[in-house]
Amino acid sequence: MEIGIIGLPFSGKTTLFSTLTGLNTGTTHTTGKIEVHRGMVKVPDLRLDRLTEIFKPKKQVNATIEYLEVGGVEKEAAKGKGFDPRFLAVLKNTDVLCHVVRAFEDEVFPHPEGSINTLRDVQIVETEFILSDLTIVENRISRLEKQIQKVKSDEDIRQLALLKKCRDFLEQERPLRDLEMSDDEKKQLRGFQFLSAKPLILVVNYSEADIVRETEMLASLAEYAGKPHVEVTGLCAKVEYEISQLADDDRQVFLEELGITEPALDKLIRKSYQILGLISFFTVGDDECRAWTIRRGTVAQAAAGEIHSDLERGFIRAEVVSFDRFIELGSLAKCREHGILRLEGKEYVVQDGDIITVRFNV
Repeated sequence: MEIGIIGLPFSGKTTLFSTLTGLNTGTTHTTGKIEVHRGMVKVPDLRLDRLTEIFKPKKQVNATIEYLEVGGVEKEAAKGKGFDPRFLAVLKNTDVLCHVVRAFEDEVFPHPEGSINTLRDVQIVETEFILSDLTIVENRISRLEKQIQKVKSDEDIRQLALLKKCRDFLEQERPLRDLEMSDDEKKQLRGFQFLSAKPLILVVNYSEADIVRETEMLASLAEYAGKPHVEVTGLCAKVEYEISQLADDDRQVFLEELGITEPALDKLIRKSYQILGLISFFTVGDDECRAWTIRRGTVAQAAAGEIHSDLERGFIRAEVVSFDRFIELGSLAKCREHGILRLEGKEYVVQDGDIITVRFNV
C-alpha cells in the first residue's frame, strides 16, 4: 500500500512524514523542485507480536505501508497558478491521499493564504485534482469521438458514455470519489488513476494547545466526515514528531500526559485500513510469523495467492482459526482437539485476524 502525503506549504506534511517514517528529510517548501521522499513503515500489530511470543519463529514479518511525500511545487497552487503536472503525476500510483491541513498559527511561517481556514485549504487542493481529472477526461473523450467515427467499437462507446458521465460530474466541481459507479465502471476507469477518485484522509494539523480540543478542531470539516471514501482525523505533527524521537518508555509517558490516546502512526494506519476496506490474516510457524494484508471480502483461495501464486493455483483447503480463539487455547494442537481449527474451502471469506495454513498441491 502506498499513501501520498500532500498539503499546502507550511502545513506540516514534512513533519508528519518524518514522524511516521523516522526519516529526517528537511523541509521542502523553499526549493521549487519536485522532491519525492519515500519511507517504508511496519504496520504495528499486537496480535502478531503475541503470535511471535508463542511460536518463537526465526523472524517476524509485519505488513508494510510506503509513505510518499512530494514537496517543492505545491506553493504555486496557493498562488492560484495550479499544481505542477509533475507533482500530479507522482501521486497517480498512490492508493490513498493523505492531505495535511494546517490549523495552527505561526508568525515565522505564515499561511500562504494569509489566514487559517481548513475548509478553504481542502477545497483548494480538491479543486486542483478535479481540474486535472477534467482535463484528462476531456482529452480522452475527444480522442474516442474521433476514433468511433472511423471504427465503431462497443467497448469504446461504453467508455465514452462513462467518461461523459464523469465529465458532467467534474464540471459540477465534485470529486469522482463521490460518483456512484458499478464495479464494471470502476474497472473501466482504473487505468486513468484519477486523483479526485482516490480515497482521502484529511489530517487537521493543530497546535499543542488544541490537542484537548480535537473534536472542535475537526468541526469545520464536518461535511467531509460523512462522505464515502473520506476519513477526517486530527493531530499535532510537531508534538508527535518530538515524541517519536523519545525512547519507548518515555514516549508512552508523554502521550498520556498530553492526552494523546493514539499515536499518529497507529491512527493513520487504522484510518488507511478503514478507508480501503483492508484486513489482516496471519501465517505462523517455526520459520516466521507474518501478517498479510487483503481487502475485506477476499476468499481463501485468493488470500492464498497473496502468500504465493502456487498456493492459489494448487489450493485444496485452508486450516483456519481466529486469533481470539487461538489465544484462548494457546496452541494449534489444542484448537484441533477442540474442533476449533477447521477446514475451509476456496470460497470461504477470510476474516480479520484469521490464522491460516494453506493445503495445496501443484
